[in-house]
Amino acid sequence: MSESVSVRCPVCRREHLYAAPSYPCECGAPVCPPLDRHGAPTAVAHQAWEETWVAVECAVCGRKADWPRPELGCACGTVLRIPVTGGTCPETEPDVDASAPPRRAFQPITIRTARDAVTVAALYLRWLGYQDIRRADQRPPSGIGLAARGLLAQVDPTVRPASLRDVECLWLTAMTESAHCVYFSLAGYTTEARARADALGVPLFVLDLTGTPQPVNGLADELGG
Repeated sequence: MSESVSVRCPVCRREHLYAAPSYPCECGAPVCPPLDRHGAPTAVAHQAWEETWVAVECAVCGRKADWPRPELGCACGTVLRIPVTGGTCPETEPDVDASAPPRRAFQPITIRTARDAVTVAALYLRWLGYQDIRRADQRPPSGIGLAARGLLAQVDPTVRPASLRDVECLWLTAMTESAHCVYFSLAGYTTEARARADALGVPLFVLDLTGTPQPVNGLADELGG
């Protein structure tokens, strides 16, 4: 775990003690964004996908990947973006053999907002082994589209169960791009959507509020291993 730093909200002047969460690298070592102890937090007025990620290098294997940029919600309602420095995770405690590491358990993030749901889906895809997670070029009819090499994912953070049409649209878009696809929904799926997903070969996951994607069909079970 990274060292805690004192953070003062620029709006209400409240003091907070913050420690950046760690995430599992492919090699099994924990990776955490290096915090800038001398920088000042900024209030986030508008969220932009590109600004919510920061590149961090694993101190054990040297892999560089994008991880969620540290943010903190103040009691006054302000979202604070915590400054980070470039480079390697400052503290790493490897306890596995990097030459043949077992896959660590997925580390969930509590889902409070639609952005949290998208972040969890992106982290889960990276945990599955997909790299270079980005916004999909084509915007889906509902939710947010994510893409990686050979994969198209849809994240639906609404309170409406995903429909048969939602599943079909994802599958058709993936087919045009010669990619596999996977669906993440916060509210689950209609019976028709689940049946259609099984017929088309689309893995379905439900995002519970603890931030752990739960497989809905056998295809998702196989994907999650």
